[in-house]
Amino acid sequence: MIFQAARLAAANLFAVETRAVFWKVLGLTVLVLVALWLALRSAFISLIFPWVATFLPAMPDWAGWLSFVFLILAGIGLALGLALLLSPVTALIAGLFLDDVAEVVEKRDYPSDAAGKAMPLAASISSSIKFLGVVILGNVVALFLLFIPGINIVAFFLVNGYLLGREFFEFAAMRFRSPEEARQFRARHAGTVFLAGLVIAGFLAVPIVNLLTPLFAAGMMVHLNKLLSRKELGVRM
Repeated sequence: MIFQAARLAAANLFAVETRAVFWKVLGLTVLVLVALWLALRSAFISLIFPWVATFLPAMPDWAGWLSFVFLILAGIGLALGLALLLSPVTALIAGLFLDDVAEVVEKRDYPSDAAGKAMPLAASISSSIKFLGVVILGNVVALFLLFIPGINIVAFFLVNGYLLGREFFEFAAMRFRSPEEARQFRARHAGTVFLAGLVIAGFLAVPIVNLLTPLFAAGMMVHLNKLLSRKELGVRM
């Protein structure tokens, strides 16, 4: 069921029907990441680099090499920081476009089913902000665990698998259920949703491809919500 949902979501990425949403999600994701990169770089140049530069004149023999090594480490640090921010960015953009993605997927793959109901704008914004905060908090914990060998990669997948799986699934489920019913529905299938979240985390870990994470994750959870709903009703898939 999980792989079926992932396969259908991957097929939807480049379908004609999803092309408009595809470009909106991709464009906004790139735009936000570029803005975050510039902000991180500016913060580094204005706050950290002057502090380091004060120590270099005292070490004239090593200043050149230290500057070179420091710049390399800084570049790695900025790239790592941007990678850790990709999950919160995904959460934010997904909150803005989930209903657009869900509507396209439902019309394309489930034309005979009743259409889902988009969340009210205020509720959607509130839910997106809450989701963003939870993902940031989770990734801060994962950031500290990055310094523990053998746990760092596992922490990344577990934290993002759980958070992204839970929130994307509940977003999709709330198109057909109340928020409380959506949470109960997710709880009944917690193991399946978590494993699906791990697939999303794996997608998130692939460079370049991960720019499409909001579109893939939203589509996958729409399919998973449909498949699990039919399973509970005893409908043959």
